[in-house]
Amino acid sequence: MTRQLEPFQKIEQSITKKYRKKLWNPFLTSVNRYELIQPGDRIAACISGGKDSMLMAKMLQMLQRYTEIPFELVYLVMDPGYTEENRKQIEENAARLDLPIEIFESEIFAAAEHTDHAPCYLCARMRRGNLYSAARDRGCNKIALGHHYNDVIETTLLGLFYGAQLQAMLPKLHSQNFPGMELIRPIYCVREEDIIAWAGHNDLHFMQCGCRLTQQMAQTEAPGMVSKRREMKELIRELKKNNPDVEKSIFHAVHTVHLDTFPGYKSGGEEHTFLEKY
Repeated sequence: MTRQLEPFQKIEQSITKKYRKKLWNPFLTSVNRYELIQPGDRIAACISGGKDSMLMAKMLQMLQRYTEIPFELVYLVMDPGYTEENRKQIEENAARLDLPIEIFESEIFAAAEHTDHAPCYLCARMRRGNLYSAARDRGCNKIALGHHYNDVIETTLLGLFYGAQLQAMLPKLHSQNFPGMELIRPIYCVREEDIIAWAGHNDLHFMQCGCRLTQQMAQTEAPGMVSKRREMKELIRELKKNNPDVEKSIFHAVHTVHLDTFPGYKSGGEEHTFLEKY
């Protein structure tokens, strides 16, 4: 008689079988290539409620079960002011994925809504600070965020086109404001399209965007309100029509920067010029 699997077991099975090459293997590549997890780590898997962070948390949970490296996990959800509907969706998805989440509240959305200066930037900084603080209070030395392969590429292009700089996204970094704390990105090598496919296969529906300000901006349909990140997604989609490997090229490029060909660069906050070694 075949044993009936629980919903979360079917989801886990899809990760290690049907999507092994698309999700599980790239996840392991991220963890191993960039040495994201060390023995004795206590990691706060930070869950926003979206597909990326939920999958990341699930795979970290599975890795903890299978690996010989001893590490601990805390499944941390910050509620910055979500609607009741969004919070309920997070709780229901966590239960379906068998993730024992811990929710703490903040007033970040309210604070961001009442500023005239770059509310998205303020919100992002406040969210990161709150997550570090909550993780530290729970004895964690690392926080894990759900940034993926496509985020790396889009961030690189955003810096080039709108920031006038060649700047990528690191798979891990030390916190500047919380000594001893690190940020890691375990799904750094996982493609967004594969995450979407996995969610659809399991009939999982995650929160798209819980930001009240973004929703208000979208409703106005005002010129200039289109997300710059969405603009990068559309640009890449067009480029792929002629070059299917364009994403792979950009991702590889940020790993093989030829500094000797640049007239200038920054390191440790200091500017340098090629003339120093000319």
